[in-house]
Amino acid sequence: MNLSNAEEQLMSIIWDKQKAFMKDILEAHDEPKPASTTVATLLKRLIDKKAIAFRVFGNSREYYPLISKNNYFSSKVNQLIRTFFNDSPAQFASFFTKETDLSEKQLEALKSIIDEQIKSKKP
Repeated sequence: MNLSNAEEQLMSIIWDKQKAFMKDILEAHDEPKPASTTVATLLKRLIDKKAIAFRVFGNSREYYPLISKNNYFSSKVNQLIRTFFNDSPAQFASFFTKETDLSEKQLEALKSIIDEQIKSKKP
């Protein structure tokens, strides 16, 4: 699933709140706040993409996510690895560790995470 930047921003609000009415979404937006018609259009797109759904309460709709933030970003990272790193997690890791300004402490923390994952894969 591909979301635009504006849709991702809206999803971030919905993920954080777990469920939200239009007024909650508008209040959570940074200034300058978008027009309610803009938010309504984005909500409609997210419904069409099956990223969110809603429950009706009187004249109001309460929106909630159908996809988790973790699953969405996991798919985005996997797509990035496929598209830009020849489907090679090793190439991605090499680029990430060389091209970002990570401290020795941060690199050690990453190494620790990888070591734990390796341990969990062993029978």
